[in-house]
Amino acid sequence: MILSTGKLVKSFGFAFKGIRIVGRSQQNFWIHVIIAGLVVVSGFYAKLTHTEWCILVLTMVVVLAMEVINTAIEKLVDFVSPGFNEQAGMIKDISAAAVLVTAIGAIIIGLIIFLPKIV
Repeated sequence: MILSTGKLVKSFGFAFKGIRIVGRSQQNFWIHVIIAGLVVVSGFYAKLTHTEWCILVLTMVVVLAMEVINTAIEKLVDFVSPGFNEQAGMIKDISAAAVLVTAIGAIIIGLIIFLPKIV
């Protein structure tokens, strides 16, 4: 099955709309974007290898993607359970924990790559 150009453009439009929704509603997404920007600037200053760049870019993308997934889960939970619900709260907390775990992993990866260049 071949996807028509019009459908392909439309599907990318929906994806970019999703990024705009996350960007407009999630402060933490912007915190991650700003940190990623600082990492990129630091990477140029530290003259990273191609492998180090690949690892860092992949790490930053995973954290940002996890923030997008977390937002989707939170919006779905709010839609399905608009009132207070203890289990809904737990689901949202667990989803946020996934972002935290990836962010901590990103910090560790950053330290592994940057510390030897600083010390």
